[in-house]
Amino acid sequence: MLAAVDAILCEDTRVTRKLLSRYNIDTPSLTYNDHNARRVLPRIIKRLGHGESLALVTDAGTPLISDPGYRLVEAAVADEIALHVLPGASAALAGLVLSGLPSDGFFFAGFPPSRTLARRKRFAALVAVPGSLVFFESAQRLAGCLADLHEVLGPRPAAIAREITKLHEEVRRGTLADLAAHYSEVGPPRGEIVIVVARPDAPVIDDDALRKALSEALPGQSLRDAVTEVSAATGRPRREVYRTALEISGEAPDT
Repeated sequence: MLAAVDAILCEDTRVTRKLLSRYNIDTPSLTYNDHNARRVLPRIIKRLGHGESLALVTDAGTPLISDPGYRLVEAAVADEIALHVLPGASAALAGLVLSGLPSDGFFFAGFPPSRTLARRKRFAALVAVPGSLVFFESAQRLAGCLADLHEVLGPRPAAIAREITKLHEEVRRGTLADLAAHYSEVGPPRGEIVIVVARPDAPVIDDDALRKALSEALPGQSLRDAVTEVSAATGRPRREVYRTALEISGEAPDT
């Protein structure tokens, strides 16, 4: 296919050239990535409209998954240009399979925000998703991201898959708290990383039911233990459960 098209759109022409050279493919290549997508998109659509055949490839993984390819597909669909796909490797799906967590329903959320407050807000919006959560993350932000996931989602099982399909492939499984502690201690791992988090154990309950659950859990154990228990049992974010527990116990929340 790559030998038959008029041009190949590449995330990085230098990377794709290695593949093309291996198979003696001399099709012209053009750069199409996050940095130039909006600028070159009109020219690409014009070429397609004139009947040319163009192929889109990425450096790794599947085109359109966390890259600007969807803009190209969106524009092509709007202009009624025929599209064809050849499925390839997907780190998100491979990580989900390797995690050992339920795969009958899942939500791919891409890269979380880099800043803590924005990241926790994003996680809070996903707390009720009735399926496994799949994220991409950088090595440098991994420990902080896992800590925020634990803070917002509670003690869910999770898995970290890195260097998938490569020589040093590794999958580490545990609770979010355990994984956050591990990577905080050993430092950032090498390679590309996929985080998979288990779905909530129970449906998210309303505020009245939350207060009732806390009222039953607080007597006889510490506030921290009660919050952990109720967060895990109800699917409500740990931060919300903590604040409600403080209101019930009459303590002032931390500022």
